[in-house]
Amino acid sequence: MKKFLMVFVLAAVLSCSGDSTDRNPFLREVNFSFEVNLNLPLYSSLNTTGNAVYIGNQGVGIRGVFVINTGFGNFLAWEASCPNQAPSGCSTMNIQGGTMAVCPCDDFEYSLFNGQLLTETPGNERRFGLLNYRTRVNDNIVIISN
Repeated sequence: MKKFLMVFVLAAVLSCSGDSTDRNPFLREVNFSFEVNLNLPLYSSLNTTGNAVYIGNQGVGIRGVFVINTGFGNFLAWEASCPNQAPSGCSTMNIQGGTMAVCPCDDFEYSLFNGQLLTETPGNERRFGLLNYRTRVNDNIVIISN
């Protein structure tokens, strides 16, 4: 029994070490929490499925966040920094067509519905999708956090 317990503990420790190859090297970790009040005119467009807004408040994400209403009371939030660029003067993305984010540095397009890169890229270089933040809905408040 003791051998089994030791093997189990060792396996648990090794499995928790994590694989840093999935971590985006361009985007640092930030801790924040922000409330989006859907009753405010600034965010009222989020009451309609398929609409997205950019929130560029200081301390919200790295360069702000995009929030999209995906329907049935569900919301997704994404980092507004280009996920395949080091932070620079051009690395804050823009919403295009209501449901896509575009990086002005490289013209890569990303879906705000799933965070995936939509632009085909040549070569074997690893490309990252959008960085997702947690969302929680409480009445007419969407809470975004990391």
